[in-house]
Amino acid sequence: MSHITAEAPAPVSIEHAPAGPRIAIIGAGGFVFPFRLIGDLVSFPALRGATLALMDIDPQRLDRVAGAARRLVEHHGFPTVVEQTTDRREALRGADVVIITFQVGGIESYRHDVEIPRRHGIDQAVGDTLGPGGVFRFLRSVTAYDAIAEDALELCPDAQFINYANPMAMATAYLNAEGLRTVGLCHSVQGTTRMLARTLGVPYEDVTFTSAGINHQAWILSFRRGEEDLYPRLREVMGARHRRGRAAASLTADDGDHSGEADAASDYEGGNEQVRTAIMQTFGHFQTESSHHASEYLPYFRKTPELVEEYIPSRWDYYEICAAHDESGDLSDQLAELQAELKPSVEYGAIIVNAMVTGRPAVVHGNVPNSDAGFAPGSQGSVITNLPGSACVEVACLVDGAGVRPTRFGDLPPQLAAVNRTNVNVQELAVRAALEGSREHVHHAVALDPLTAALLTVEEIREMTEELLTAHAALLPDALRS
Repeated sequence: MSHITAEAPAPVSIEHAPAGPRIAIIGAGGFVFPFRLIGDLVSFPALRGATLALMDIDPQRLDRVAGAARRLVEHHGFPTVVEQTTDRREALRGADVVIITFQVGGIESYRHDVEIPRRHGIDQAVGDTLGPGGVFRFLRSVTAYDAIAEDALELCPDAQFINYANPMAMATAYLNAEGLRTVGLCHSVQGTTRMLARTLGVPYEDVTFTSAGINHQAWILSFRRGEEDLYPRLREVMGARHRRGRAAASLTADDGDHSGEADAASDYEGGNEQVRTAIMQTFGHFQTESSHHASEYLPYFRKTPELVEEYIPSRWDYYEICAAHDESGDLSDQLAELQAELKPSVEYGAIIVNAMVTGRPAVVHGNVPNSDAGFAPGSQGSVITNLPGSACVEVACLVDGAGVRPTRFGDLPPQLAAVNRTNVNVQELAVRAALEGSREHVHHAVALDPLTAALLTVEEIREMTEELLTAHAALLPDALRS
């Protein structure tokens, strides 16, 4: 059974003006998600007196989101104060909670993450978590993380940081290494467990489960309804429904926003789960995040275009989805929905803030350092004990007035830990590249990516990595530019 780890942080009290906490959102002008998060926050009565300090470097995008936020709180008659600024220091000053929701470089940099590897034979459906796309999405964000850390340690040293930016494990590990008390949040555990319950026809509120691992590759280790073990039926149903080379029909289209609770199988999740079903059949347990994502993290599923089609008959390419979004239209639709019915999404961020403010306990699945020793040589994991201490792990966390405290899980089944370690290798070396200013560690990280290593020679990997270093040079830390 999990228990609170001995390395839990000292109690942290959110001391704020009587009206409510100050919550800074850095990257508040982003597509859809920051506004959905604002809706979540004001869904909780204890947070309606908060000050929301919205910050983005793009004043026009920020205007849209801040304006929608003001219309939302005015519609519901809440006393929430909505501030907007392009000055990071102004937003951070005195913040109790800081939420990071940005990606550096926007859609143009993301295009490099996807298209350069494709020219070299690496076809990433998403490219934001591991592999060449994930490594460079992280590295081009490092300069921004450094600036935030420097300001925050001066202006809000006791703030709880919540990271929503991908690549989740790399970014959260780095922010903690820089001295910011950070938990990383994703919706993959919530989405996957809801999809599995829906697949089995079991009400979600009747399900209990255990999950642990790393972000986008955590494992559903138990799945139960009362005393009933649902795993035998899960293996039977998923095995019969999701077979290699057979496509599902009549799927719901997906727009890339997964904060809400899905009510049907889509071309993103639940419709064609051949990859995750094959992983479960091979390693014994179902993993979080979609088959599109999962296919990138292992060497088995994307060797040729024909093989990709066999395992993923309906492509879902996140870069193309992002490039095609109508941001103003999406925001208007979301505002109308939240004005009509204000209810929280499946995201954990507002749950954390509410638990810290009210002291009422909550449990979330968060991404946290696996050891207080972090990147010290030879550090051992104390949360998941058979993963390295340098890993950023995703486990159940208790949240209350004392802050976010990870539960100690112990050992994962050895085969699952072995799979996770193939991804942790990449994550650790990318973070070390940033911490140490090591261009060679960038090459090491990409070369150890399981999919890249399955398809390219070391010489080809180095050539591709150099091309990515050149394409992203303007946004990389100085030490990694040459």
